[in-house]
Amino acid sequence: MKAFLSAVIVSVGLAVLAAYVLNTQQQSADKAFSTSSARVGDPGHNLVGMN
Repeated sequence: MKAFLSAVIVSVGLAVLAAYVLNTQQQSADKAFSTSSARVGDPGHNLVGMN
C-alpha cells in the first residue's frame, strides 16, 4: 500500500511539474514560426496569434 501511495504522489508531482514547464515554454504561433523573412503582422488582423 505504501508503494502505491508513493507512486500516486510521485506521478501527480511529475504531472504538475510537466504542466508548469510546458506552460512556461509555450509561445504564440506568430512568435514561434517567425523568421527574418516572414511577414507576420499584428496578431489581431490575421489568423495567427492570441486572438
